[in-house]
Amino acid sequence: MLVTPYYNRPSQQGLYQHFRRVAETVDIPLILYNVPGRTACDLEDETLLRLAELDNIQGIKDARGDEARGLALLQHLQGRLALYSGEDRLNLPLLRGGAVGAVSVTANVVPAAMARLCDGALAGDFEAAADIDRSLAALNESLFCQSNPMPVKWALQRMGRIGPGIRLPLVELEARFRVQVTAALQEAGIELPPPPSTSDETTDHEPPQS
Repeated sequence: MLVTPYYNRPSQQGLYQHFRRVAETVDIPLILYNVPGRTACDLEDETLLRLAELDNIQGIKDARGDEARGLALLQHLQGRLALYSGEDRLNLPLLRGGAVGAVSVTANVVPAAMARLCDGALAGDFEAAADIDRSLAALNESLFCQSNPMPVKWALQRMGRIGPGIRLPLVELEARFRVQVTAALQEAGIELPPPPSTSDETTDHEPPQS
């Protein structure tokens, strides 16, 4: 998966030439990753359609967070590339519009539920998929209350799945957001172990575990 280049803010022609060079240099399938909220670089639909002509560019992770643009892109692609939702709150509408799956943050916390949502939508059972989507709505939102992956790392820690620690410059989820994430986990039907005592919790300044 190749993210759009950040910091140097290339033109659309620069993006085309960059991804074309990579595609012509390697012989493995490539999925492009468009997330302008993080890179300040947006891969426009016209450029993507040109790149779709290259054999080993086979998909796009659309993390623009714009439902209308995602659905329009699906119409433009007409199946020439596989589109994956990169925004959990938009998984269902994009799957309904022709996306083939999701590259999901929420799936790290509830993989079975997210798999059922995607499987249901791809099978055309949108009613069942919508029920699951509603049950995950608070979780989808809370896992972005601070920069990803800070909330999801803390959620997995709270669930007892991983230990404390995250690599700098990220730090552990601020205490003021932990109630929100905990409530969303419970709303999603996740049974949580008793919280650790305050003295046992890692502070934001402790080094990450290896």
